[in-house]
Amino acid sequence: MKALTLALILSLPVPRLAPSPRPTVAPAHEPVRPKGGRWYFAANGHAVYCYGPVMTMMRGQNGIQKVATFCRGDQAIVPLKE
Repeated sequence: MKALTLALILSLPVPRLAPSPRPTVAPAHEPVRPKGGRWYFAANGHAVYCYGPVMTMMRGQNGIQKVATFCRGDQAIVPLKE
């Protein structure tokens, strides 16, 4: 009887497990950045990465100053070093 039970169990089909699909998201160490930006040298001595155009603005009555627009971080306009 034991042999018959063992033969019956071994004759049953064994289901195969399919490998799980890999996620298609970017890894955490590679941040996703919009394309088209450029690095600039800010007036305070830091490098900034901005996506918008460089504009010329009036700086009081002393003259004009170049600024970069739409920069990374919390600043919308960054004065540039000339």
